[in-house]
Amino acid sequence: MFWSAAIVIGLVPLSIAKPLSRRWNDVVVKHSWVEIPRGWEYHSSAPADYRFLMRIALKQDNIDTLIANLWETSDPTHPRYGQHLTPAEAEALVAPHPNSREAINAWLEEHGISAENIAYSTGGGEWINIRISVAEAERMLDTKYNVYHHPVSNEKVIRALSYSLPRELHSHIDVVTPTTYFGTMRSMRSTSFLKPLEKGESSQKDFDSDAAVPSSCNTVITISCLRGLYNTTDYVPAAANVNKLGVAGYLEEFANRADLQTFFGEFRPDAVGSSFSTVLVNGGLDNQNDPGVEANLDIQYTTGISFPTPNIYYSTGGSPPFIPDDFTPINTNEPYLDWLNFILNSTTIPQTITTSYGDDEQTVPQDYAVKVCNLFAQLGSIGTTAFFSSGDEGVGSGDCLTNDGTNKTIFQPAFPASCPFVTSVGGTTRTAPEVAVDFSGGGFSRYFAQPSYQSSAVATFLSSLGTTFSGLYNATGRAYPDVSAQADNFRVIIGGTLHSVGGTSASSPTVAAIFSLLNDVRLAANKTSLGFINPLIYSHPSAFNDIVSGSNPGCGTAGSSPSVFYG
Repeated sequence: MFWSAAIVIGLVPLSIAKPLSRRWNDVVVKHSWVEIPRGWEYHSSAPADYRFLMRIALKQDNIDTLIANLWETSDPTHPRYGQHLTPAEAEALVAPHPNSREAINAWLEEHGISAENIAYSTGGGEWINIRISVAEAERMLDTKYNVYHHPVSNEKVIRALSYSLPRELHSHIDVVTPTTYFGTMRSMRSTSFLKPLEKGESSQKDFDSDAAVPSSCNTVITISCLRGLYNTTDYVPAAANVNKLGVAGYLEEFANRADLQTFFGEFRPDAVGSSFSTVLVNGGLDNQNDPGVEANLDIQYTTGISFPTPNIYYSTGGSPPFIPDDFTPINTNEPYLDWLNFILNSTTIPQTITTSYGDDEQTVPQDYAVKVCNLFAQLGSIGTTAFFSSGDEGVGSGDCLTNDGTNKTIFQPAFPASCPFVTSVGGTTRTAPEVAVDFSGGGFSRYFAQPSYQSSAVATFLSSLGTTFSGLYNATGRAYPDVSAQADNFRVIIGGTLHSVGGTSASSPTVAAIFSLLNDVRLAANKTSLGFINPLIYSHPSAFNDIVSGSNPGCGTAGSSPSVFYG
């Protein structure tokens, strides 16, 4: 749930300077940096009376049990396959242990903050929200807050280079924010980009839409191309009354309804008059005078392929914790936790969701990434499939230097594509055969271990790779992408005119729409939704076309061949 401004403002700390009891005096560092994160500089000491909202994330109890349950219900060979939890069952399973709340409340009370001055928010975990001063926070966290300046964006934030918690609370708290997670409100990288149209092109009338796979699809991708290429042309959804497809949108990218009607008129005439619904999350907007490239690409192709399945566009505001690195010197992440907390607390949760945003894994704090990934496991456990684009930087962005002070060059994985509980979507181009498009992101996580469902496929890939790129990637990490689809030369209507767009932002909604149709087949037969699909797809490679040609260069290398990709 979300708390009103009145509740937050009403959280008045009653902090009184007094010696702490021995129980709370035994503090241990929770997180620290050896230097100011790259891109930031010290500006001044933080004003002691400056007040901000402190958020404390309680540890989810029984998260291992939830993940074990997910492995069973997503394994097509297991007797419990498809027996998803209800949202209430999943939330109850991972609710914090009562001892956690008791211990944290006792600690807060020791600092003069009584239980009635604490607000709890739930849905995808439990958070404690407190309005507090810098001086009070410094005492509680045994830290020093300063003002840090980001010269490129000219933004200033109040953060700390380290913070500590009583030893007893380390087993009860996942993270406290804001502390060592530097952040701004700057735009993140989406995984799409505009391209020039073919000379003289203005509409679909030039395209051979009657062919199963039009010959023009080698250079121009439309709904007809995708429906023919992936064999969905003749399927008519039969469970539109229960099946839903969600598109997660961020950073003031707005899906335009008038553009969708123009798109339907050109590329899916039978869908003219249908539309999508918009849900506002965490201060998100719906400005119909400002159509977004990313938002229009996503919604035009999810609706165009899945029609008449209801589509929901989630317009999400806000900004998450951020650690700058050399390629991402300002905040290019987005608020996954806010969106996940919202969706897991919703009464309507789509069976399929696609997200076309991501960033370098190393710019996301690891404990933040783990918490987000665990929430995707919770989403999968209730029967929802989460797709993420794999990124548009090949095996890594820029010079690929690490941000840990060593400045070592390595392949840089993307997050959330690297989370083992999402389905990562790479990109292809051309037809007969499809080949990997050169910008398609792919690699190995440095945060998450390689899940068993992909061990055989990865072993085959690594055997073919040999010692090439040795030391540049983590061979024991979660490998991605999991599937791939067309990702270049998509025709999109933006502001009433035709544009060409490329990126794995195109392939992720395409794959999501196709799997939404597969969910339709199951739901129409009174079966459960597919849910977390990775164990299923890796155990049935023959159901896919193996993409064995092309490469994804990056980090000054030619990149790897895509023999682990599936199209």
